[in-house]
Amino acid sequence: MAKPDKPLTGEALVKEVCRRIRVARSYWDAHNNAACRGERERALALYNQLSKEQKDQIPQQLRVWLRYRSEKYFGAHRTPPKSKRKGKRRKS
Repeated sequence: MAKPDKPLTGEALVKEVCRRIRVARSYWDAHNNAACRGERERALALYNQLSKEQKDQIPQQLRVWLRYRSEKYFGAHRTPPKSKRKGKRRKS
């Protein structure tokens, strides 16, 4: 996906935050934690750029999921994901 020429502002930024939260939730529902984590981080970075009035425009259900529910599972206090082991197999 190509990056936009100029950073998002105003209504476009609010819509993009909502879109990214919804994408992260769909990954969450599909149990795709790695993709969910990445999308959540992008959404949170954009969310932190919003003003108080713009944050109020985001539906409460999305804000709650982004700030609280997902923090429980992806917060800094959690163990980071491990890399997958390649090549080595145990002999039984």
